[in-house]
Amino acid sequence: MGLETAVQSTMEHELRMGLSVWAIIAIVCNSVVGVLILILFVILYKACKVPSHQEKVPGFTAVPEKRKKMPEQKYLLTAA
Repeated sequence: MGLETAVQSTMEHELRMGLSVWAIIAIVCNSVVGVLILILFVILYKACKVPSHQEKVPGFTAVPEKRKKMPEQKYLLTAA
């Protein structure tokens, strides 16, 4: 009976004292990490939004204009 009494008194002591300092620190750290992950998901959601249609901007084309073709230089490859 001595062990049961000791365990019971320890549990009663913990219940009276509340959470330990380390438990409170762990809860706070986990809460901060949760908030940071939530912010990350919001940023990723906004960054990955793709518009359903692209607006046409005058004077801007996504495809570069064809440039003047430079005469191609041909090289003769020879084995030394």
